[in-house]
Amino acid sequence: MNFDNLHQILANLYQDMIPLCGNMIGVAKGLAGLGALFYVAYRVWQALSRAEPIDVFPLLRPFAIGLCIMFFPTIVLGTINAVMSPIVKGTHTILESQTMDMQAYQQQKDQLEYEARVREGKAWLVDDEVYDQKMKDLGITDTPEIVCMWGERLWYDIKAWFREVVRDFFELLFNASALVIDTIRTFFLVVLAILGPIAFAFSIYDGFQATLTQWLARYISVYLWLPISDIFSSVLARIQTLMLEQDVALLQDPNYIPDGSNGVYIVFLIIGIIGYFTIPTVAGWVIQAGGMGGYTGAVNK
Repeated sequence: MNFDNLHQILANLYQDMIPLCGNMIGVAKGLAGLGALFYVAYRVWQALSRAEPIDVFPLLRPFAIGLCIMFFPTIVLGTINAVMSPIVKGTHTILESQTMDMQAYQQQKDQLEYEARVREGKAWLVDDEVYDQKMKDLGITDTPEIVCMWGERLWYDIKAWFREVVRDFFELLFNASALVIDTIRTFFLVVLAILGPIAFAFSIYDGFQATLTQWLARYISVYLWLPISDIFSSVLARIQTLMLEQDVALLQDPNYIPDGSNGVYIVFLIIGIIGYFTIPTVAGWVIQAGGMGGYTGAVNK
């Protein structure tokens, strides 16, 4: 299963859903117009009742918000996404570089493990052609050795198969955790984008002014989930690279015989699975956004 394609599908889904916010612009313009009328009338009447000069500059606020509502996909979403996209691309570049390093060291480690088995005189454990040739060279009189080799090869294959199953299982959970975070992120961004014009319209009314800043803070905070996820994955990839470097250094010693275990790798996969669900909390540290505490608390529990 290619999880990169699934992440790309979510990115395309977000782009396809953005035009739907246009359906809310008409309703938002009506709410904003009524709010602007009350907003301006109240302040003008208040200034006249106190025989004070009318301060025009604060009265421009509802008109500026109305302009944002009319061109919401371009002015608001377009500006935010244009500013935040370089952050996403930058963190993804970091992740790709660390992943490429890890893959290069993994290939080097596999080659050195094979060479170590050859030095040990047991290349037939990891090479099917060598094993088949070894069996052909042995005769009937070597039946005890044949049975011993067959049993050792069978036990080695069973252990390798079990380690592979466990590793694949935790890798699946690891990738699924990242996909869950990305899916929830996409859902939140789509909801905030579609209902964004309504939030801007309500921010004109007295008592709801904080709605505008809260919407911006929540949108940016959720948007940061993906770059923070890439940074977290980069850290895990770097840790695995350092572990592979250590294994490669050990395998370069002619007297070292590998045991084939990958328990430490599985431990870091488990840490990654748990760590992915702390991403909303970390995003809240970068951009303080109220109203996300319920979800974050549920995830952490």
